[in-house]
Amino acid sequence: MVSFLLWLILIVLCWPLALLALILYPIVWLILLPFRLLGFAIDLSFSFIRNLVMLPFTLIGKV
Repeated sequence: MVSFLLWLILIVLCWPLALLALILYPIVWLILLPFRLLGFAIDLSFSFIRNLVMLPFTLIGKV
């Protein structure tokens, strides 16, 4: 919601820049999408390794 309000302010102040931002936003989002997926995969792998290392301590704690 905040980004939409900022875009409305931008369209009042400088409408060509606002239209350029409106056109470039989906393109930039598509370019950055693989990096988001890579970050998600790396986060999951580190979480898996952490849980694998902590598994014996978790099992001892439940006994």
